Amino acid sequence: MDKLLNWPDFQRKLGKQPLFSWLDVRREFGVSKSAALLTLHRYRKRGLIERLRQNIYTMPSSVLPDTFLANHLYEPSYISLEFALSYHRIIPENVYSITSVTPKATRKFTIRGKVFSYRKIKMSAYTGYHVIRQRGIGFAIAEPEKAFVDLTYYRLRSGSQPLQRIDKEKLNRDKVLRYAKMFDNAKLVAVIITTLR
Repeated sequence: MDKLLNWPDFQRKLGKQPLFSWLDVRREFGVSKSAALLTLHRYRKRGLIERLRQNIYTMPSSVLPDTFLANHLYEPSYISLEFALSYHRIIPENVYSITSVTPKATRKFTIRGKVFSYRKIKMSAYTGYHVIRQRGIGFAIAEPEKAFVDLTYYRLRSGSQPLQRIDKEKLNRDKVLRYAKMFDNAKLVAVIITTLR
């Protein structure tokens, strides 16, 4: 256990990782789960590391893109809805709040003053995303067509009107309909056909 309390050694082995957990401590130092957890607890109390949420840590000085954090705070997940549509320039406005979809339960976290929301989606519709790399760090984000379908699905569920301010010319209609059918929801397919006219 003494070697774990050697901060320079800990920083050298884990400081370059954007995020780490007790599993990483255990793997790097060959210690038990309880020893790894105790080390993380002590370093956190001393302000040497920052806990973002349960079992997700980083260095306080680390600058991590929100898109990267969105993927890793709650896994599996991919960024979708308004943020993805804005990112792909399908809607005109900039969107700063990040909403992701996940096959797990709906959740919301506030990390470093930013809200990260996660909406539950059926496993059969958990697809239609790709990984984009920026400055050596990747993040999973919905394709434009899937982000549009995801958003329309959730707006229908909440009783809201489908989004109208979209650049339809940038969407592949066949791909949109293929993604819509994955939800096995006839109303969703009908609304999307109408919206794309």
